Amino acid sequence: METELILAISAIVVLLAISAFFSGAETSMTASSKPRMHTLEQSGDKKAQIVNKLWSAKEHLIGSILLGNNLVNILASALATSVFLKIFGETGVIYATLTMTALVLVFAEVLPKTYALRHSDKAALASAPVLRPIVFIFGPIALTVESIVKIILAIFTRSDTADEMNEFAEEELRGAIDLHEGEGEEVRHEREMLKSILDLDDVEVDEIMTHRQDVNSSDIDQSPAQVIEDVLSSSYTRIPLWQDKPDNIVGVLHAKALLRAIRTHDGELDRETLISIASTPWFIPESTSLLAQLHAFRDRHAHFAIVVDEYGEMQGIVTLEDILEEIVGDITDEHDIDIEGVQTVTENEFIINGTVTIRDLNRQFEWRLPDDEASTIAGLILHEARQIPKVGQAFVFHDMRFEILERKRHQITSVRVSPVAEQITA
Repeated sequence: METELILAISAIVVLLAISAFFSGAETSMTASSKPRMHTLEQSGDKKAQIVNKLWSAKEHLIGSILLGNNLVNILASALATSVFLKIFGETGVIYATLTMTALVLVFAEVLPKTYALRHSDKAALASAPVLRPIVFIFGPIALTVESIVKIILAIFTRSDTADEMNEFAEEELRGAIDLHEGEGEEVRHEREMLKSILDLDDVEVDEIMTHRQDVNSSDIDQSPAQVIEDVLSSSYTRIPLWQDKPDNIVGVLHAKALLRAIRTHDGELDRETLISIASTPWFIPESTSLLAQLHAFRDRHAHFAIVVDEYGEMQGIVTLEDILEEIVGDITDEHDIDIEGVQTVTENEFIINGTVTIRDLNRQFEWRLPDDEASTIAGLILHEARQIPKVGQAFVFHDMRFEILERKRHQITSVRVSPVAEQITA
């Protein structure tokens, strides 16, 4: 009798240990870092390879783990009930229930899962080699259970579409970026770069292009010497050439090609030579997304495109550098002209040029101004005010105060911006 009791108790302890393994393995496999496991596999880690292979069929894996866990828990509870019935009689059922609930909860659930959460990668690598044969053994049963579950879900739920799955994956990635730990300018810049990459498909080229009124171009019908002077005085390496009117772009002249031609012709260039060395202009619609344009730049091995509207009228130009700056922030070199788009008056008050984009302001100051209807701060004011404001007028929307400082004709050129909440607390 005592020997049977000792064997039963020993079996219960072993079964609880096996249950603890299943619980910890389940948590570690789901909580482990998939990118890290991928990196470890690429570096030749065999255990990481097993983890990734098991996770590739996660429904099969979870089904096998749950099957094994339930088997050992039920068997342990049955043995405990048998032991307590022999010791306490009829009331042994109650004692067995209370005792096994406490033991399973503490030692087979909370303890192993807590450890697995704290050391998920380490626990996943350790448990994967043991899980592989278990999954193979329980595979047929788990597959049957999985099929039954799929049939039930198909009856009572609808499957997510590919767009919904992609949207969910993007939201999950954005959440992971927001949870990126650390403070300071460097970490904040990293977060903004990652967010900007995800936004490339949602932003159109007309939101970041250089507007046609700010484009440095040259009239091909003027003297070659004046065209050369226009190129040399420009801070850009590519200059659009127009004919008859500035919107009629007939070519794009590269400074390097011009210098080669000057050397080849001993400085004596004519109009035909300038046209021959200019590249054919590439026109793109203003609704093109930055992601699509980035791929197009790569495929065409080009860096420069002219943006046109639905009527074919030139709206501006966009370059590869413009798109890269949307990701990494402003890129300046020794030839860039420093344009003061944002002037800090106080810690919470700024004077901003009307052409500064909302995306740049949101990124620099972590504001949340909407850029769906307008791409620049001047466009946002016009959209919200529903009028062309006068100098001195002030508006409050999106928890910000906008005061018009300067206007040229119908264009807002300078605005004083300050957060409303900061004004109240001040």
